[in-house]
Amino acid sequence: MSALTSSSISNAWSSLRHPVINPTNRKCSTIPIFSLSNQYSRNFHLSWLAFFVAFLSWFAFSPLIPDVIKTDLKLTSEEVGNSNVVSLCSTLIVRVISGPLVDRYGPRKVMAGLLIIGAIPSGLAGTVSTANGLYAVRFFIGFLGGTFVSCQAWNTVFFDKNVVVEFTANALGGGWGNSGGGFTFIIMIALFDQLLADGMSPHVAWRVAFAIVPVPILLFVAAAILVFGTDHPAGKWSDRYKAVTIALPVSDNQTSIVNSKNTKINSGDIETGDKNNIKVTVTAINLTSELDYAVNKPPSLAMAYKIILNPLTWLPSLAYMTTFGYELAIDANLATVLYTLFKSSTFGQTKAGYIAGIYGLLNVFARPLGGYFGDLVYVKFGVPGKKYLTIACGVAQGLLSLGLGLYMNNHSHPSLAAIIVIFVILAIFNEVANGVNFSLVPHCNPNSNGFMTGIVGGMGNLGGVLFAIIFRFDPSPPGQAFWICGVITIGVHLLLCMIRVPQL
Repeated sequence: MSALTSSSISNAWSSLRHPVINPTNRKCSTIPIFSLSNQYSRNFHLSWLAFFVAFLSWFAFSPLIPDVIKTDLKLTSEEVGNSNVVSLCSTLIVRVISGPLVDRYGPRKVMAGLLIIGAIPSGLAGTVSTANGLYAVRFFIGFLGGTFVSCQAWNTVFFDKNVVVEFTANALGGGWGNSGGGFTFIIMIALFDQLLADGMSPHVAWRVAFAIVPVPILLFVAAAILVFGTDHPAGKWSDRYKAVTIALPVSDNQTSIVNSKNTKINSGDIETGDKNNIKVTVTAINLTSELDYAVNKPPSLAMAYKIILNPLTWLPSLAYMTTFGYELAIDANLATVLYTLFKSSTFGQTKAGYIAGIYGLLNVFARPLGGYFGDLVYVKFGVPGKKYLTIACGVAQGLLSLGLGLYMNNHSHPSLAAIIVIFVILAIFNEVANGVNFSLVPHCNPNSNGFMTGIVGGMGNLGGVLFAIIFRFDPSPPGQAFWICGVITIGVHLLLCMIRVPQL
């Protein structure tokens, strides 16, 4: 037993350091997160890091707007709510556009382009002096939210469905990237407080904070993507059709590990970098799922029409609208809700921001956990297992949001501790639902990965806009927006039970 345990630990550790390549499609069947010596590791880390740093600008207003920015710009509560909606609207547009761009140019170039474009309005944030100026800057900064599409599509390109790694890679990349929303609360509040301690006025400090954090980091990561990232396992994005080779003639259940230094594959080298850490897995291949051999096709009107009419498109899209959309609305409004509820001499913007940041920070483990659960149910129940797990998590999220809202409304002096406990449990179900959902996405229209990811990501932002509007027009009593969002989430997920999915 001890020898078996030792062997299992050794194999698990090896899979975290060495990529194992499926020669049929050149995708990686492990997630080598503790290595940077191969393109699979580098692209994985660049994908989530790019999405992570996008939040440093995209969500930078949220922790500071309840007090300092609102006071400095003389904003009304309605104008604060409008700015949240405007930011999410631009992200919705860019996510939909990013999908076809990814299919045509590849996720690496689109990712780098979005970071560079987003750095420009981030640098102009300090020039804002009116509500209209705030709307304009937040609209263009919202372009950075489109990096999610590139993040997910990039991982799908490099990681294999075999051994269900692709879905875990998507969940890890999305979860670690999404945690940038929580870290942004901590970073921006800590930096703002430090600038105040250094003698700056609030009017100057929040503006300087934008110049110090988002702009240089966005440009640095964009440069790293262009220098160290790669387009596709086959090399250039234009060579992606070369990746799907003819299945090797091996007997059933035969598996062997071959050192790639001594193995040649007809269509070219798998890895242009150091090959000492790369293994090729040669195994019996059953192409029972279209996902096994799918290759991104160039976008076209006919393709878009086909995808839009496919009910499978709307299963993850509508689910994501109510889960990620809810998360976006909570991230934008939770600090304001807490500040309004508990404002006192001992509870100000800083404490409200730190507590609200917990919601995003839970993505570090909760969203990857969703991808892992999706992998587990897929092994036993196939795609239907992922569908019903997505629905179950969404309904649980809705019930918890409903409960949180009713608790707030029915208590004139609600307990801060009780609210924190409820929203932490709510956040876990919410973020697990997001992870499970994106383990389902690659099964839907697998030959249009970018376009499909763009639609689902865009619907997530549409949900964010809808829920942000609810918070905007139903700010009082404070729990009303929460229970309305909960009812909508439950209703949508129950309706999704009717959509049929493939078995594999």
